[in-house]
Amino acid sequence: MTRDDAFLLAADAVLDLVDLPEVAVRWSQPSALPRLTVGGLAVHLGNQVVRAAELLTREPGGLPVLADADEHYARSAWPTAAPEDPVNDRGGDETLALEGPAALHDRVVAHRDRVRDALASGAAQDVVPVPWAGWALRREDFLLTRMLEVVVHSDDLAVSVGVDTPTFPVAVFDPVRDLLVRLAVARHGQARVVAALTRRERALPVHAF
Repeated sequence: MTRDDAFLLAADAVLDLVDLPEVAVRWSQPSALPRLTVGGLAVHLGNQVVRAAELLTREPGGLPVLADADEHYARSAWPTAAPEDPVNDRGGDETLALEGPAALHDRVVAHRDRVRDALASGAAQDVVPVPWAGWALRREDFLLTRMLEVVVHSDDLAVSVGVDTPTFPVAVFDPVRDLLVRLAVARHGQARVVAALTRRERALPVHAF
């Protein structure tokens, strides 16, 4: 299965999760993430599909192309920034959340279909701009970054509303898992990651971001 196909599976999973009645019921309540309501978090999750639709067909222009998704996260400012840092501002998500769950459903459906059409027609670019970062990524790396966001924030949203975290197809989960492990190793070193996975008696906290 190609990365294109895997992303469409991830987009379907996003729609299934944000459409749950538990999400609508708790829409205005605080989520498991600081400074985000459940609705704001649901919008942020759905926006991974929206961003893909908006950027896949856009020319990268003169933006430098990074080697891979690992470099994208290594060079991004937000992983090491505090939640209140402007780079982590989610005010736009909260504003869109005011439109409610039905509007989010419609937006995710429309943009998922735009992604599918772009990939099927060949309109999707091989190199995709990441304008908020100031660089571009090969399409498979760009879609991997969106899939990572989907997997991570699906867990956040599920925990926020008290439902089981979705189990993703291997084509979605495995590359995200591998990327998260690589990022954790880059942050903490091999030994600490190995201990965290295998030795309860000496494991220390490990995180990719």
